[in-house]
Amino acid sequence: MYQYSSVDQRLVEERVVQFRDQTKRYLKGQLSEEAFRPLRLMNGLYFQTHAPMLRIAIPYGLLSSEQLRKLAYVARTYDRSYGHLTTRQNIQFNWLKIEQVPDLLADLATVQMHAIQTSGNCIRNITADHMAGAIEGELEDPRPYCEIMRQWSTLHPEFSFLPRKFKIAMSGAQNDRAATQVHDIGIQIVRDPSTEEVGFRILVGGGLGRTPVIGKVIRDFLPKKHLLSYLEAILRIYNLAGRRDNKYKARLKILVNSLGIERFTQLVENEWRQLKDSSLTLDDFSITQFRDHFQPFEYAPATSGKDAIAAKRNNSPAFSAWYEHNTQSHKVAGYRIVTLSVKAPQQAPGDLTDVQMDGVADLADQYSFGQIRVSHEQNLILADIAEADIPALWRELVALDLATPNIGSLTDIICCPGLDFCSLANAGAIPIAKQINARFDDLDYLYDLGEIKIKISGCMNACGHHHVGHIGILGVDKKGEEWYQITLGGSAEENASLGKIIGPSVPKDDVAETIAKILDTFIANRQDQESFLDAVHRLGIPPFKEAVYG
Repeated sequence: MYQYSSVDQRLVEERVVQFRDQTKRYLKGQLSEEAFRPLRLMNGLYFQTHAPMLRIAIPYGLLSSEQLRKLAYVARTYDRSYGHLTTRQNIQFNWLKIEQVPDLLADLATVQMHAIQTSGNCIRNITADHMAGAIEGELEDPRPYCEIMRQWSTLHPEFSFLPRKFKIAMSGAQNDRAATQVHDIGIQIVRDPSTEEVGFRILVGGGLGRTPVIGKVIRDFLPKKHLLSYLEAILRIYNLAGRRDNKYKARLKILVNSLGIERFTQLVENEWRQLKDSSLTLDDFSITQFRDHFQPFEYAPATSGKDAIAAKRNNSPAFSAWYEHNTQSHKVAGYRIVTLSVKAPQQAPGDLTDVQMDGVADLADQYSFGQIRVSHEQNLILADIAEADIPALWRELVALDLATPNIGSLTDIICCPGLDFCSLANAGAIPIAKQINARFDDLDYLYDLGEIKIKISGCMNACGHHHVGHIGILGVDKKGEEWYQITLGGSAEENASLGKIIGPSVPKDDVAETIAKILDTFIANRQDQESFLDAVHRLGIPPFKEAVYG
């Protein structure tokens, strides 16, 4: 895990001092709301419906146990004892007092955390595969390159006031768990078939929101040494040519579509030729320095826990279901990757209490080398669990209410805060998740359905990624009433696709029953063990539309 240098620490501490002064001046009336707005947004502070919300950066989703304990402290001290995990692998606190935010940021700085660039028209938190470095079949761990990009992009003087927010994601495995195709820039670690050299495929112009777009490949293969220079070339063209007259037309995807990928590529390549041999070039020594922060752990010699696990599975159906759905194989023999479901039926998806945070930090120290991952699906991961420790870990997770065996199932819902908190929302999202959980509470039924990803957004900004849900749900306002538009067939993985609207929006109270009709149609038309997503792509929308609307 990357550890701050003295320069890093000084930068974060100085930002706290600066923001403390800015906040004091705002509260005294010496800074107008208009003047304060860009300052607070660059420090992750929003003014929401009920109270200020702070979004805290978790670079590429990686946390130490010490940092998670500090977040628990923040939840208790400054909030209402919980936080909300986001689809950018960050965490948000929704019930803050503005005068206390500088103190909160000072507390975060003591554990190498901050909220810099978690909002504003800048390069946001860079995200990555939440199983990076642990999963089988990975070409290379993307996290060293994410850290390189984080340092390059943080407070970059040229890219602090872009036309609009800018998001980058990176994956090192064939299975894209980082949603790289729906980002402004998506980076995939690939091997050049002609030379066997490992480098990057670069995609541009992806994104969701009001105008959902799947990213386009701008370079099939980029040598590692050119990563920063090529990204800088893309950002420069965007900064110069991106629209600033209309925030709804300001994202990179709009520019790429208006110019066409061929013209945009030509502009970037021309700009890159001026940068490719500059100080931005990454040499092998620099890359190795960053890799050294992410070296594999000293795993214990493989001791089989399989017999104990098999016995436990035979004796405990609850454990067996959890093991089947919430754990998966590790690249090191004798270890498993464990996903902690932050989707218990009675809680809002992604909400984590201070008690749970402290408990997970203790479990990470005991079982997983003191590290925790946050997934963009709003769950936590302990990525390095010895098989022999799996039964004991499960008992601890049950006590923390983090062992719901629903990963990948219908109730492993991605959900934005919606109208409950967000001032931009048109409709609630959390109540819809609760409605779905109440309607579909039979785990055996859910397991028979196979993988189905529901994603809920309370407005067109698509913080819940509804466009790429196998079932997407978008809240809309109709004359002061909450209605919900349903889409089918979306995916954010390597087979990325945008969901298609099945028909008119449905009333709030009918959402779960509408989904039930969709599932009944899937079951009636399913071939063998066909997945829901494959069935939707094969059948198209008409049979589902007929089932819902008659």
